[in-house]
Amino acid sequence: MKVPLPSLDMISMYSLVSGCKRHIHVSRRKVIASLIIVFLFFFGFLYASSVYFIKSSKIRFKSEAPLETIIAESTEMKGMLDLQSKNFAFTVNNESFKGFNSPLQREHFNDNYLDTDKYPVISYTGRIIDEIDFNKPGTYTVRAKGMMNVKGINRERLIKSVVDVKPNSIKITSEFTVLLDDYSIRIPRVVNQKIAPEIQITLSANLEPQK
Repeated sequence: MKVPLPSLDMISMYSLVSGCKRHIHVSRRKVIASLIIVFLFFFGFLYASSVYFIKSSKIRFKSEAPLETIIAESTEMKGMLDLQSKNFAFTVNNESFKGFNSPLQREHFNDNYLDTDKYPVISYTGRIIDEIDFNKPGTYTVRAKGMMNVKGINRERLIKSVVDVKPNSIKITSEFTVLLDDYSIRIPRVVNQKIAPEIQITLSANLEPQK
């Protein structure tokens, strides 16, 4: 009898851990996050051979405001997808984003807007709700439905993605927007013409089975 895969929503447990450990040094929090992710991936592999893991990724956000355009990227998005249940869990560390227009801008991003010290990661956990045959190579447009957690706030999101299925590999690409108000991210009046209220997100992720 097949043992069910543990709930992928457990990956958001890190938000709870970080809340309790908010005064611990950043490097220690990263270790805790890594251990939780490794734990989930290890048991996911034991209990479901259909689980694919992110091997490489890129996530990019763009704020296009009247007076300034801000772009930052991360190549450290982690996650997994269960081909049988179509459940997924993705997470990215806020501090892994690089780019911006100045070091001070990146500091404001982490300290003032996302409160990274208290909420170090952004996560998206849910399920692909459209039919897709992962055994058949091809390109599919599907909808993912799940909870996006930003700054400790959960919002249900329906996101359209393109899934490119190949033998022993899957590539996921997606474009969507995030409203700052949805996650209580407040922009001071003095810079409200430099930061857009709606942020554009583009991402790509290459997944492979555990070897």
